[in-house]
Amino acid sequence: MSESMLNMWISFGGMGLLLLAMGLILLSRYKLKGVLSAIVTLLAYLSLIIGAIIILYIVFSGPTA
Repeated sequence: MSESMLNMWISFGGMGLLLLAMGLILLSRYKLKGVLSAIVTLLAYLSLIIGAIIILYIVFSGPTA
């Protein structure tokens, strides 16, 4: 697998984490209450941070040969 294809799949993973974070935030705000809501919110923000770091890495690594 070439480096370009690997970067593509890694960026798809980062975008998936961002979508997961969005869904978990909506779930925790509108459907859950109490401690479970806090746990889901923490998981959502962790996936948001990790997804953002992945996307930033891919964008700033530049073009591949």
